[in-house]
Amino acid sequence: MADEDLGALFGRVVRRLMHAEQPVLREHGVSMWAYAALSSLAERPATSQVALAKAIGYDKTRLIALLDELAREGLVVREPDPADRRAHVVRLTPAGKARHAAIRAGIHAVEAELLGPLSAAEQRAFRAMLTRLASS
Repeated sequence: MADEDLGALFGRVVRRLMHAEQPVLREHGVSMWAYAALSSLAERPATSQVALAKAIGYDKTRLIALLDELAREGLVVREPDPADRRAHVVRLTPAGKARHAAIRAGIHAVEAELLGPLSAAEQRAFRAMLTRLASS
């Protein structure tokens, strides 16, 4: 196991994490992609739908249906960009912010359980290393 490929190790951890997160997402009535969109928008409104698709790594042609669903639920709004009337700024509504916060709390509980075998210092170091790798 010590010389197992990183891809295989990450794959196993990611599959475990995604499986553990599914009940949280179901409880809040969202898909993983909807949560990804809400999370991105919680950081900052998207200057365009294309920018949001790029930010979350989602197919821009499928994003419209996802945003339609989130808008029907009152979680996001799309408003014409004052600088470019062809583009739409996408932002969370107060209900979207509240739903995202509730989902995030559940996701963090799942993460805490997954990382439970690690000490607090190891958890901080692990997160710091993942952040560095993800940003490079």
